[in-house]
Amino acid sequence: MLTFFRNFFKSKIGLGLTLGFLALIAFAFASSDVANTGTFGGVAGGERVAVVGDVKIGTAEFSQTASTALDRVRQQDPTISMQAFVEQGGLEEVLDQLIDRYAIDSFGRELGLRAGDNLVNSEIQQIGAFRGPDGNFSQDAYNQALAQQGLSDSMVRDDIRTGLIARQLLTPATFGAAMPASIARRYAQLFKERRTGGIAVLPAALYAPTGDPSDAVLAEFYRDNRSRFIRPERRVIRYASFDSAAVADSIEPTDAEIRQRYQQDAAEYAASETRSFSQLIVPTEAAARSIRQRVNAGASLDSVAREAGFSVVDVEDATRASIRGDSSEAVAAAYFATPRGTVSQPAQSPLGWHIAQVTDVETSAARSLAQARADIAETIREEKRLRALADLAAQIEEEIDGGATLAEVARQFGLELQTTRPLTADGRFYGGSNEPVPPALAPTIATAFQMEESEPQVGEVERGETYVAFEVSDITPSAAAPLAEIREDVVAAWKLAQGSQAAREAAARVIGRLRDDGTLAAALRAEEKNLPPVQNVSMTREDLASQGERRVPPPLALMFSMAQGTAKRLEIAGNQGWYVVDLNSIELGEIAADDPLVVQARQQLGAQVADEYQRQMVAAMREEVGVERNPDAIEAVRSQLTGNLPAGL
Repeated sequence: MLTFFRNFFKSKIGLGLTLGFLALIAFAFASSDVANTGTFGGVAGGERVAVVGDVKIGTAEFSQTASTALDRVRQQDPTISMQAFVEQGGLEEVLDQLIDRYAIDSFGRELGLRAGDNLVNSEIQQIGAFRGPDGNFSQDAYNQALAQQGLSDSMVRDDIRTGLIARQLLTPATFGAAMPASIARRYAQLFKERRTGGIAVLPAALYAPTGDPSDAVLAEFYRDNRSRFIRPERRVIRYASFDSAAVADSIEPTDAEIRQRYQQDAAEYAASETRSFSQLIVPTEAAARSIRQRVNAGASLDSVAREAGFSVVDVEDATRASIRGDSSEAVAAAYFATPRGTVSQPAQSPLGWHIAQVTDVETSAARSLAQARADIAETIREEKRLRALADLAAQIEEEIDGGATLAEVARQFGLELQTTRPLTADGRFYGGSNEPVPPALAPTIATAFQMEESEPQVGEVERGETYVAFEVSDITPSAAAPLAEIREDVVAAWKLAQGSQAAREAAARVIGRLRDDGTLAAALRAEEKNLPPVQNVSMTREDLASQGERRVPPPLALMFSMAQGTAKRLEIAGNQGWYVVDLNSIELGEIAADDPLVVQARQQLGAQVADEYQRQMVAAMREEVGVERNPDAIEAVRSQLTGNLPAGL
């Protein structure tokens, strides 16, 4: 019920990075003994970004963990760059989580808390990603999962051990957290609260200057806002797809092959007979004969069987061989000697004595080679096609492994080599084109963005149908575009920024007029601009909750956090302008003490209380063990990750 309250205050960057200790290895923290991919010699203050208790967090560990975090974020946003990740606060979140991790670990160890190897092993065995096809822990699955994530066994065990210590510390701190019923009722009552007012929009475009800025002004604006003009990484892919057409000349079956297959499967083309019947198995021959006699006299096999305490089983389209395999040759012979509609003579198998009432008999005449030729040819043709296509893919892969280039492979096997326009990691052509990526290439894009240049691979696009040999022929790293290339875009952004500033001042004027007892509509008219009309609002929080998990529009979120009779301004994202939100009245709804909303509010707010207890507990642990940050080293990592290295590095 109160889930929508949290939508008011969603993270600005929405990266979804959480501490997640109980998830175990969800964040895949790197450790300093293996995370030595970065070097920061000469950074003032040494190679520590922070010291937590007596544990040092090195620049290499911080850098590696940030890269891992970016990889996880890219699972939701494939085009996000490291620059954008850092710009949006991701690096700070990574460092905070590393500090929390070590603070909890250090505090727990000071108290003598431990997580032994057996407990860690138990946790590993419960992780679904490490289970094999039989549902049990698989060492092979474990090793493969670690390799895919770039983790070592010791890293995983350390992270799980820290998570278990965190569980021992934080669970008691949050156990039994509850919100008093009186407070929960007050929050539930807010759900019925109705707010009435108006929302005005002052678009930046209406206040933007018409003339272009000078070169100096534009250059300064570009320098101050470089992060807004970062282009995503682009890759050009060269590829050659091949399908059945590449092997069409080698898959046509010969007369000899068709004749051999006909002889090999002679039983399939011989005359055949299948029977459907209702079967009964009893312990003795006497019982079987008695039941058969009653059925032949006109009784129902099913009713006679039920009277005797047995049940009849219906079998459809059984062959003599299948009956023989399920029972015995004697039973099969008896069933196949029985005319349709009659009951067979009793016959014995290891299961007992069988009788069956034959309900249907289907016979098929034998098929000659000439009659079966077309079907046999099609079967052989498909088998040869699949085999030839797989063999061709294997040959191409062998040539590539032997050092052949993609161009050489294409010439050798007569494949058409094609080159794409620059692509982004989300599978789109760079530049805003809505043209779809070729179907043969679409499944390869995720792999292509993990490859090095000129290292071709072969992949199966559609199982048994299409393959593709591909390589990355050009990589353009993510970076801010040169001003000369995007001058028009920067000019447009400058105008919007100027217009947004002017709209901000206009919003202040509108609010000033409202304070003089004017209406929002009249205050807008005084601007003498062709502004959009006021949007009148009369909503309850229940109305907002009906939007589900969708983010509550920012001006509505502001309206439901304001005092009655006030007006506030709110910037529209992207320098698009400003809102003016005017709240006229607040009407409190009534709610009974036993309303289900009160119980729901208490449950959800209790969870929020537990979360707050946990945050406060972690903050107290930080204070207890002591945390010291090294701003110079942190900035050095930031510069190294974004490609803006300080002088001297």
